[in-house]
Amino acid sequence: MDFEYTDSQIQIRDAVRDLCSRFDLDYWRRCDEANAYPEAFVNAMTEAGWLAALIPEEYGGAGLGVMEGGIILGEVNRQGGSAVVCHAQMYTMASILKYGTEAQKRKYLPRIAEGSLRLQAFGVTEPDAGSDTMRIKTFAKKVGGKYVINGQKIFTSRFQHSDMLLLITRTTSFEQVKKKTDGMTLFLIDLKEAGDAVKAQPIKTMINHETNQLFIDNLEVSENARIGEEGKGFYYLLSNLNAERILAASQIVGDGRWFIELASKYASQRVVFGRPIGANQGVQFPLAKAYALVEAADLMRLKTVARFDAGLPCGPEANMTKYLCSEAAWEAAEAAMTTLGGYGVTKEYHLERKWRECRLYRTAPISNNLVLAQLAEHVLGMPRSY
Repeated sequence: MDFEYTDSQIQIRDAVRDLCSRFDLDYWRRCDEANAYPEAFVNAMTEAGWLAALIPEEYGGAGLGVMEGGIILGEVNRQGGSAVVCHAQMYTMASILKYGTEAQKRKYLPRIAEGSLRLQAFGVTEPDAGSDTMRIKTFAKKVGGKYVINGQKIFTSRFQHSDMLLLITRTTSFEQVKKKTDGMTLFLIDLKEAGDAVKAQPIKTMINHETNQLFIDNLEVSENARIGEEGKGFYYLLSNLNAERILAASQIVGDGRWFIELASKYASQRVVFGRPIGANQGVQFPLAKAYALVEAADLMRLKTVARFDAGLPCGPEANMTKYLCSEAAWEAAEAAMTTLGGYGVTKEYHLERKWRECRLYRTAPISNNLVLAQLAEHVLGMPRSY
């Protein structure tokens, strides 16, 4: 295995780094304080073509793999930004590219690639189902040549800044299917056409992460809005989820490196009792440990993304990657916060914002406890615990 980036991948990383230099830490702080969507940054990423990286060239994209997608998003976070504001446009591509019709691809992908259409919203989680995706209640009832959809979603991020919504529903109730993963159907919803049939209620959170509860009331869509076959939506969803976890892990690694770089520099320059605090092993060791954990987690990420881009199964690997990267980055965040002491909670050093953002990844896009439960059951063959 070759763990070094190719020349073209390095060029991608450096170009993204250069773009990020136009949006400094003060820009992100202002967005955070105003709870404002970083529209200028997202527009710049769109115009540069980075959010179309995974769209094939024939549809106007760059035709790159998840490896390159991870380089792009990871660099945003390493430079102090937050790629979560636009990352969905990458991982939602998987279901459409693999299972969408040619007509759907021709209709939507070129417009997404050029930036005239945004696909940033992904409706999966529900108030009563949580991580138990199979028990969602949002239902699409077939009526003639169309579907009528009713239900609710929660923690649907970027809805208010998206033109399209990738939506998972039930078309057969949980109680009526022989296999719990059957009877789910995936739809690509045009939100302008949906109108008031889909309403959003913003959810206030501790981070600047535009997220919402959705209320879907008699939403009528044609069969052309369906992705793939009816009842197979959960299997199509997996393509998105693996990509989502790999790309999220790439962002998390970027965060981990940002924390370590900030804290190491600070510890080397901050003098207390006549010496740099970084000369003390009590300061050095937590940062060195965090660095080792982040680098090790990144190796797992590289293994997983290689399998994904090669078309190989990687469900357990994607879960492990997200788990290891989020735990390592949080170790780095805590070490950085301890190193900076009182300055860590000030706005001036930007650490408190990144610290808050990093904590989310231990819960989303999948809870770390659920990752462990799935590994125990499906990889280690232990009894089901949930």
